[in-house]
Amino acid sequence: MGATLIFDGDCGFCTSTANLIKAKSSVPIAVHAWQLIDVTTFGLTQEQTASRVYFVSDGNAFGGHAALAKVLLAQRNWWFKIVGAIMLTPPFSWAAHLGYLLVAKYRHKLPGGTPACKL
Repeated sequence: MGATLIFDGDCGFCTSTANLIKAKSSVPIAVHAWQLIDVTTFGLTQEQTASRVYFVSDGNAFGGHAALAKVLLAQRNWWFKIVGAIMLTPPFSWAAHLGYLLVAKYRHKLPGGTPACKL
């Protein structure tokens, strides 16, 4: 099983972001809305995937800001790798976590967001 990004398919912002990641990634990443797959095959529950984005690679699942950091670390571009590593290193990881929570909370107000994006 290769690298997979699991996102909220009911959210227009999340769908747009996942599609952008798939289109621009320098490595193959499958993207799936959690509502359309059996998330248990990735070792996750519906409750987990309904609450945040997940990146699964080599049998390891990362959620929230760590998922986005791992997507960046998987890229061939060394700048993306540096940003991904910084996002996982305290105290920057704390800021990345807070940033993820803010985006998740207000995603319905972001470009591509819809009322269905509200948590």
